[in-house]
Amino acid sequence: MLKPEVESLVPGQTFDRRSFVKTALGSAFAAAALPVTAQAIKTDFEGLTAGEVTIPSGDFRMPIYRAMPQGKRDLPVVLVISEIFGVHEYIADTCRRFAKQGYLAIAPELFARQGDPTSFGTIQELQREIIAKTPDNEVLGDLDAAVAWAGANGGNLGKVGITGFCWGGRVVWLYAAHSRQLKAGVAWYGRLNGDTTPLQPRHPIDLAAQLKAPVLGLYGGKDTGIPLEAVDRMKAALAAANNPAAKASKFIVYPESGHAFHADYRPSYREADAKDGWQKCLAWFKEHGVA
Repeated sequence: MLKPEVESLVPGQTFDRRSFVKTALGSAFAAAALPVTAQAIKTDFEGLTAGEVTIPSGDFRMPIYRAMPQGKRDLPVVLVISEIFGVHEYIADTCRRFAKQGYLAIAPELFARQGDPTSFGTIQELQREIIAKTPDNEVLGDLDAAVAWAGANGGNLGKVGITGFCWGGRVVWLYAAHSRQLKAGVAWYGRLNGDTTPLQPRHPIDLAAQLKAPVLGLYGGKDTGIPLEAVDRMKAALAAANNPAAKASKFIVYPESGHAFHADYRPSYREADAKDGWQKCLAWFKEHGVA
């Protein structure tokens, strides 16, 4: 049960759940993710161009949050894929962290056709009303559109990476099996297997042999939703695959972390493992030609 009132990151200011109406992408934390803990990281905007824009994806205008070094061109591109909470402040902040490293970082609101994920008060509502209604093929098409937009707006399409968290971690694996432009991916505790549906017909373990870019998987040894048995099965599928991207993919498991250990605004955050994973993410992109 959510607390009826939570502290904001602004000293002396509080919000109830009804106050968290989205005004701009990444401008507040999702209602279902509240309350926000005190350790939430806040990355400044100095030297950056950052904020919401809309881009074409077929006949749909998709909102994205983008952050990039101000006035720079020919930038490496990283797609930042959200958890089920959509592009709220944590994801926007992560984009700014990448921008500080010299990237054009793009977080597409991949749930926009289904509704505003930041406005739902519970995870159960989000799963029922947003996640279950979002087709994988639509997601992949929207990511292709985001890459195309990046190429026309300061990005170098010879240097494209993707990273994502939880729901977005699963998408990283899917996109690595889909895109021939992608150089590398980093999946943070994304689901690897599970039940299939007409809208989510395949999972990462089903696509191991089709990877077109290597993926680094960052997972928690105490993640009850993604047991180590699932990680081991994915490792075996990658080892059995006869393609270089699968062979180059690897996992790092943090034994003392559970799910969402990078999510600095949640009690699940583990600072040491989150910081180590971040450095390994940056190194992975550099190793595989994204940076």
